Amino acid sequence: MSKRQKLEDDAVATFLGAHAGWSRAGEAIQKTYKFPDFSTALAFVVRVGLAAEKRDHHPDVHLGWGRVTVVWSTHDASGITGVDTEMAEATDRLYGGP
Repeated sequence: MSKRQKLEDDAVATFLGAHAGWSRAGEAIQKTYKFPDFSTALAFVVRVGLAAEKRDHHPDVHLGWGRVTVVWSTHDASGITGVDTEMAEATDRLYGGP
């Protein structure tokens, strides 16, 4: 199966069960990360953006004071794919926090 093919619901559920903080939001997965201030949150967004650019797969990002919500979905597949779960794991590594 190609990493850009839409995952079955059970595969998404398995991923979510194994990755704390991630949840399903319709045809996407999302997680909110906490930070001590705006500048730290913004720096995280930049790191995620650079990783996304390198992989040529881009999330929706919602930035606020002390928090960032990252939303992964593959628009061409109209849903969640292996690339989304791969990038969700990469996002967690970039965060490196609790």
